[in-house]
Amino acid sequence: MKVKYSYLERQFKDADDLWENLKNFVKTGDFTLGKELDNFERNFANLIGTKFAVGVNSGTDAIKLPLKYLNLKPGDEVITAANTFVATVGAINELGVKIIFVDCDDTFCMDVNQIESKINSKTKAIVPVHFTGYMTNMPHLMKLSEKYNIPIIEDACQSILGAIDNKNAGTWGLAGAFSLHPLKNINVWSDGGVIVTNDDKLYNQMKLLRNHGLKDRDTVQLLGYNSRLDTFQAVVGNWLLPKAKEISDKRIENAKYMDRSFDEIPEIKLPPRPQNYRMVFHLYIVFAENRDELLKYCIEKGIEAKVHYPIPIYRQEALKHLKHKLGDFPVSDEHTKKIITFPCDQHRTKEELDYIISTVKNFYS
Repeated sequence: MKVKYSYLERQFKDADDLWENLKNFVKTGDFTLGKELDNFERNFANLIGTKFAVGVNSGTDAIKLPLKYLNLKPGDEVITAANTFVATVGAINELGVKIIFVDCDDTFCMDVNQIESKINSKTKAIVPVHFTGYMTNMPHLMKLSEKYNIPIIEDACQSILGAIDNKNAGTWGLAGAFSLHPLKNINVWSDGGVIVTNDDKLYNQMKLLRNHGLKDRDTVQLLGYNSRLDTFQAVVGNWLLPKAKEISDKRIENAKYMDRSFDEIPEIKLPPRPQNYRMVFHLYIVFAENRDELLKYCIEKGIEAKVHYPIPIYRQEALKHLKHKLGDFPVSDEHTKKIITFPCDQHRTKEELDYIISTVKNFYS
């Protein structure tokens, strides 16, 4: 059996109504900042539970633009996770400020107990990363935010409809950033991103920043970016958004199914599953003994397992100017030796999940 990692062939296989929507949209010529984008932003804000949503061209810009709003200056510092994807640090780096890393814990999110020691007078923002579909411990982090008056910009790109105590990812801080990349839980046919916020001033600034700073066709209020979400992609987003809860529910169901079997395998360790967290499993990751051999075995058996990520971001060549060394963030380093990601999306069949489970059991037996 072949178990592909990408599910996109299945997701849009039966989409005749979407194609009809797109054909009708093309006839309008309403391609830039159009009506369908307005509808998408309103629908997305309603889904997440915020007053506002602003469509931008990527999850990276969804992180960058709210940070730009904070008027950061060279020498300022922004705290984020040492094990995140490059887009998080790329967004921070574009603003010319210093990246301060914090190690993760076994939820794959920042260990919030290590943050306070990193805060100083130069700290101007914290970017928690709700990695893999987990969530950073936001109740604890918000206490630090209030204590030190440091704004929080949530990187929720992998955690749409993730929640703690029924409060959604992206709704805790000043702003939340989401990605619509094709392999995200809610996706479009290209890159795309969304900023959510309850702050009126930030919302108005985001609309300016994403569109060259144009107040209207002839008035440039500030120097911004070309970072609009294409209205064409908003049509795709509007087709998919009504299925968002169903998608996350199915991923959770699949993850629980795999958890029950993997929990019986001594060589597999499950990450923590906090009862008050809603984890949406953008990535289904477990800890495995003899991980490299298991990964090779699964691939040979047709299962496209992966490692997210074999080299933590703080040790990448592009970040060598920060002068970190192996061991600076020991949990992130330890994870690179043990973590393995299995397909667990909403399109997996029970037969595919059973095949993954039996293949892992056969490897260890």
